[in-house]
Amino acid sequence: MPDSTAPAQATTEPRPVYVIGGGPGGLAAAHALRAQGIRAVVLEKSDRVGASWRRHYDRLHLHTTRRLSALPGLAMPRRFGRWVSRDDVIRYLEKYAEHHELEIVTGVEVSRVDRAPDGTGWLLHATGGRELTGGAVVVATGYNHTPHVPDWPGRDTYTGELLHASAYRNAGPYTGRDVLVVGVGNTGAEIATDLLEGGAKRVRLSVRTAPHIVRRSTAGWAAQYTGVLVRHLPVGLVDRLAKPLAKLSVPDLSAHGLPRPDTGLYSRVTEGSIPVQDVGLIDAVRKGRVEVVAAVDGFEGGKVVLADGSRVEPDAVIAATGYVRALEGLVGHLGVLDGRGKPVAHGARTPKHAPDLYFTGFTNPISGMLRELAIDAEKIARTIARGSAGRVSRLSG
Repeated sequence: MPDSTAPAQATTEPRPVYVIGGGPGGLAAAHALRAQGIRAVVLEKSDRVGASWRRHYDRLHLHTTRRLSALPGLAMPRRFGRWVSRDDVIRYLEKYAEHHELEIVTGVEVSRVDRAPDGTGWLLHATGGRELTGGAVVVATGYNHTPHVPDWPGRDTYTGELLHASAYRNAGPYTGRDVLVVGVGNTGAEIATDLLEGGAKRVRLSVRTAPHIVRRSTAGWAAQYTGVLVRHLPVGLVDRLAKPLAKLSVPDLSAHGLPRPDTGLYSRVTEGSIPVQDVGLIDAVRKGRVEVVAAVDGFEGGKVVLADGSRVEPDAVIAATGYVRALEGLVGHLGVLDGRGKPVAHGARTPKHAPDLYFTGFTNPISGMLRELAIDAEKIARTIARGSAGRVSRLSG
């Protein structure tokens, strides 16, 4: 008869690897794990994969080439062209999940990750009071997770139309209107161009810090190719190499409000700011069709107050002011985030005090997000296969 006073033994039953997020990073990780013979379960809070891609504006195309944007195990079709559209990215992600027969559970949002009570693996708290225990966890909730609008003075009482770029779809609602776009990252630059081409009466672009601008492609050579080549070179060296190249390929727009940046291109990338890839902004600014104005300082009634003291009264303001990772509620209590809310470890590395907890898709590399997601997925899968034997479920057959 068993001794009822004996201490409870830690559970050793193998558990699946839970992948949080059904975007490109999560799907790539799930396939790479399956390829290693490991059971991976994708938990996606929306009802379909690729939710964040479905929210992007209509004209969006990848700034990375089709060949260098495919995920492991499935090429993108040639018919998608060199610069893949948003809709084709969504089609590809749907096909990817189907082709690899990935195990995906939709409508399940994970709110918190804790250490499992037995000290091995992780306990996930999810929708409907679910508690799921995994042998390892891959967090792939995405770089563009939660829209961010600065808390500008007077924003709450602003009487004009104000929306985040995540709510922008196309120029149709803005035909014949005066629009101010705030932010000159790739999203802001492309929306400004889209508005201009779509018939907006006036387009102004509010800029706080002048960006580095590069041509998406020069004589057939994609900017991404250069990014791949310099990915692991010293930052200072890349800064020095990029400066004369920029002068040759991009005109000086200082007279139009976009001076050349004082800091180096790759230095900016390490701070989280990738170059703007030109899809029409350069010509629009040079011809005065997109007007560059000062940064937004706040709102007064129906007017927008700019940093130079001027006030403008557009019909609509589109805030292309980025996103936050919003990981604090999920894993912030584990001490795995830095002061900016980004994971302290990424890819195949895990935080020292949080083994078997992996993060992918929380950097914005110069060599292309999708390319790096694909590389990270395979590295993470190999690491889990080597280091988690016996703790993670294996696929049968």
